[in-house]
Parts: sequence; C-alpha cells; structure tokens
Amino acid sequence: MISPQDQALMAQALRLAEQGRYSASPNPIVGCIIADAAGQVLSQGYHQLAGEAHAEINALNNASIDLRAATVYVTLEPCAHHGRTGPCTQALITAGVARVVIAMQDPNPLVAGRGIEQLRAAGIHVELMPNSSAAEQLNRGFIKRMSRGLPWLTIKTAASLDGGTALHNGQSKWITSEAARLDVHYLRAQHDALMTGIGTVLADDPQLNVRLSKAQLKIDTDVVQPLRVVLDSQLQTPSTAKLIKAKGDYLIYTAENGVNANGFQADHVIPAPVDASGLSLPWILRDLAARELNSVMLEAGPKLVASAIASGLADELVLYLAPTLLGQGTHGITALGPLDTLAQKQDLTITDSRSVGNDLRITALLNNT
Repeated sequence: MISPQDQALMAQALRLAEQGRYSASPNPIVGCIIADAAGQVLSQGYHQLAGEAHAEINALNNASIDLRAATVYVTLEPCAHHGRTGPCTQALITAGVARVVIAMQDPNPLVAGRGIEQLRAAGIHVELMPNSSAAEQLNRGFIKRMSRGLPWLTIKTAASLDGGTALHNGQSKWITSEAARLDVHYLRAQHDALMTGIGTVLADDPQLNVRLSKAQLKIDTDVVQPLRVVLDSQLQTPSTAKLIKAKGDYLIYTAENGVNANGFQADHVIPAPVDASGLSLPWILRDLAARELNSVMLEAGPKLVASAIASGLADELVLYLAPTLLGQGTHGITALGPLDTLAQKQDLTITDSRSVGNDLRITALLNNT
C-alpha cells in the first residue's frame, strides 16, 4: 500500500529526474531514490546521458551500505532488456532490495511490464503509484514516440497584443524582450529538434540553436545542440545559412525530386513525399521519431504553423505576448483559413501563464492531444 512517506519520496525522485532533462534523450528522464524503512534516504541517482548508467544503477553505485531491507523509488519501470546498457532489474535483484515503488510503467514495448514481472519473480515486492501524471509529464515526448511513433510537437511563437508576429514589411526583430528571448533558449534546450521552414530561413537567417552555457543549464555535461530541421521543398537553403554553419547537426527535408544545387552532403538532405499542404508533415515527424527524437519545437511562419495545427500533429503552443501593438497589415501567428462557424474553432487548454521580463508567456495544450 502506498503511504504518504512513499508519495514524498517519489516526489523527491521526480525532482531528481528533472536534472536529466537537457541531456538524457533519446532515453527517458528517470530519477531513483533508495531509502530505509524510516524514510531515510540512503542513496540516489538519475539518468544523465544515453549510453551511460541508468538512474537505478547510479543510485546503487552511490550506496555505501547494505540495501537488502531498502525500498527503491524509481520514476519509470526498470528496464529488463540489454540495450546500450544492461538490465536494471538484474542489478536490483542482485542488490537484494526488499521493495520497489514505480511511478509509471515503461511504454517501450521492450520493457512494458517485463521489468515488474522480473522483480516480482525474484521475490521483490513491487508497487505502482496510483497516479502517474507527474511521471508522464516528464516523459511525454518519449511516451508519444513509443506509443504513436511521433515526437511531441511544440509550437513556439511570439506576438504583439494585437496578434502581430512581424510588421507588414516583414520586420520582426525584436517584438519581445531580451528576457523572453533568453527564456526561449531554455525551451529549445528541452527539445531534441528545432524545426522551421525555408521562408523563415530566407527571411531571418536564424541560427536555430541553444546559446546557453553549462552553468546556465546547471549541467555537468556539454550542452547538447538540438537537431536543426528545415522544410525546404525546392532545396533553396543557402550553404552559407547560419543554421548550416552553427555547431551541431541539421537535416533538410525536400521534395523527392529536389535538386541538391548547393552541394549539401547526401545524409543531410532527406527526400520527403508531398501532400496537399506541401511537404508531408506527418511523414517528416514519423521519420524524426524513427531517428529517436522524442520532441520537436516548431519555430516557423504562419503557413507552417497552420499546417501543424490543422493536421492535428501539434501538441502544445508556447506564446510570448509582448505589451505592444503593431497595427494593421502585420503577419499573424497562424494562417489558418477563415472559419464559417465557431464550432470549427481550434480550442486550447492553458496550462501555464507567467511573466517573463515585460512579456507574458502562455503555454497551452491543443485539445487534440
């Protein structure tokens, strides 16, 4: 039976897991606390880098006493298979722990209950937390990739109070404050890929990277640059574009008959099918998921944003609202077509609203999620 002490220790494990949010992907974010019967923490660990020790192994390795009467609190079902590392279940069995409390089952079909079965078969008492929502929130991208073969898709945009993202002549630097622009880099660092369209590349020449230090992110590892992704049906991306030159990797998705006139390496240019809206966004997102990307952030113009929303592929919108008015003729957040009835409107559920500098950051889930 799950006690208040169990709930408190699991909450501590969930907070610990968050330390891997900038570095653990494509693996899930996991934290592990080992405690005695009185609730005294004996050891702890979290998953830091894919290919390195999982949270349970780090916690076991950090322990300096016998753990045969201990309870292990882990935010995700321990793995029961050989991947980049060995199975965590066997390490827990070898350590002889008495009890394992798990926040949520692993959606990975290679695990999916097998970890729990192995622990119970070894005589370890296993319990699942009654509410897994906090653990699911930590790994929503991993869960979506495992269950649906798609990455979590966040749309990030910035606008004036009257809905403008740029002036009538395209000028947009800068609508929001320096504090908001800094906040975007923390948001970028939490995603595996940053996506944009060729229109944004040609108009703004963005770097589309994370410009934060290890100290700012409070990590010990090097800053992981998200994959930069360009949707460019005619392969117009200049070889001199900043996002091509920036540190890290990039992919350009183009029409299947696109001509590589700028001499990009073949493994950077991915032919994609075309549908009624242009390059097939569902196909591209499935391809990115197949490349083990859990989360993608879209920073693009209104047409691509509209395509992501209309297709039902977008999960979340992060909108930075600046306390300013840009007037008539401005570019809008999205180019969704005119609606005939209010029943056709796109509803969202606001999950967070806070001030960032002089701006307001609104986070909302699209109701197709």
